[in-house]
Amino acid sequence: MKRTAQLRYSNLHADVYYGKTNRERKASTIVSILQDYMGEKLANSFVLDVGSSTGYVDNIIADSAAYVEGLDIDEEAINFAKENKKKNNLKFRIANAMNLNYENESFDIVICNHVYEHVLDDVGLMDEIYRILKTDGICFFTAGNRICIIEPHYKLPLLSLMPRALAHIYMRITNKGEYYHEKHRSYWGLRKLVKRFVTKDYTKQLILFPERFKVSYMIKPESLKQFAARMLVKYLYFLCPTYVWVLEKKKK
Repeated sequence: MKRTAQLRYSNLHADVYYGKTNRERKASTIVSILQDYMGEKLANSFVLDVGSSTGYVDNIIADSAAYVEGLDIDEEAINFAKENKKKNNLKFRIANAMNLNYENESFDIVICNHVYEHVLDDVGLMDEIYRILKTDGICFFTAGNRICIIEPHYKLPLLSLMPRALAHIYMRITNKGEYYHEKHRSYWGLRKLVKRFVTKDYTKQLILFPERFKVSYMIKPESLKQFAARMLVKYLYFLCPTYVWVLEKKKK
């Protein structure tokens, strides 16, 4: 079986993408990071969300930005977004993230939230994001790490570390699917993927200041979990399960 685009991905993980509370929490974190990085400029920014799915995240971002457009190849998710998220500065459309139909330097911000592992060509995706970003524009980029004990999409131990052929078999015998479509990179692979950008790391900031960045529901301040996470990012950063970076497009 050949690796293909995941056209109905939201249906496979409906609890995640149609869960309002979960999606709006993520949106609040994204907005807090954008506000921290951009300050007052955010209010005048044009934002594109690549892989917007059901639109909950963009619906929140639209309250803080001048214009937000969400796109996805998942037709059912986009139709849901169009029907349920209606604001004058918010638009959704079906589109392929690897072939964005926009002129060069069209957007101030691109959201790429856990998308790279799903597309057929992650290098092409980042090239398109770089192309449509304005000079000094930014990409909010979150990415899962291939080196992880429990694969985040299917909750299977060591799945992302396996050779592809073995991963497909593992999916079948555990009744998770016929094919393992997701293709993760390690920390070093991710750094190579975003090498054209200047990177500001927010992974550590979220752990150090969970209340400020709206992640206290995951990392309780002064908890054992926060202490362990601090040690991980300080001494074993390459093992972080998820990275949260702001990528800035600088003048050549």
